[in-house]
Amino acid sequence: MDFLIVTGMSGAGKTVAVNELEDMGYFCVDNIPCALIGAFARLCVQSPVTGRIALVTDFRSGEQFAHFPDALQALTAEGHTYRILMLEADDAVILRRYKENRRRHPMLEDGGGGLEAAIRTERELLTPIRCLADYRIDTSFLTTAQLRERMEGLFGEENGKFIITCMSFGYKYGVPAEADLLFDVRCLPNPFYIPELKHQTGLDPAVREYVLGCEPTRELIKRLEELLDFLLPLYIHEGKCGLVIGFGCTGGHHRSVTFAEYFRARLLKEGYRVVVSHRDIAREH
Repeated sequence: MDFLIVTGMSGAGKTVAVNELEDMGYFCVDNIPCALIGAFARLCVQSPVTGRIALVTDFRSGEQFAHFPDALQALTAEGHTYRILMLEADDAVILRRYKENRRRHPMLEDGGGGLEAAIRTERELLTPIRCLADYRIDTSFLTTAQLRERMEGLFGEENGKFIITCMSFGYKYGVPAEADLLFDVRCLPNPFYIPELKHQTGLDPAVREYVLGCEPTRELIKRLEELLDFLLPLYIHEGKCGLVIGFGCTGGHHRSVTFAEYFRARLLKEGYRVVVSHRDIAREH
């Protein structure tokens, strides 16, 4: 059987993610202790539970979470396959969310170092697991609707197929943590300084024509196409489930959006499954 294992930072949006998975037809089990994952997998084989299964495990299970690597090895030993989805967010964002909903952080001990220390501790303990993740979603700047869209794109009906996410972002809002490849397009002419284009985005034809019409843009696109043509088959051959390609400019709504849309269309024509995410476009408009 194939399992999707959802984990990550407390307060990073796992509840929203699981609700979306349920809407997509997944059989979901929330807050399952790692020690029970193997037993649950055996029950699934013996019972009528079929289709796609998602298991959520994290530090809510306390010391049990230390057995996470052992649980993965047990699944593999019994012939099961799995993918790991990790949700994360910036410390300041998680801190704000906890203050707003007034829930208790699972790493927060009475008389301990407080909420900020609990968040730092959890992040440090999750670092080895982060390296194992097949998918990572940073929810720091995502609305609930945007997170649902990302989940649908990653785990919809064609969820078994290698998926590429073309993401635009603004450097002034930070580099996306989930990006596998980052391309800085701030070196190109900026439509921001053209009065009639300043308040438009890369979704508008006039901006796209301006950005794509520049000779430096055409040369950069040519080189990036050659690089991706070389890299993508290698990632697929190595068994990677997905790839996030980030295109960054200053504000994240002109050049970066243009590039994300261009490469989405180009890779779709080549037969890849592609979704697009404009992380910061709403911040500017």
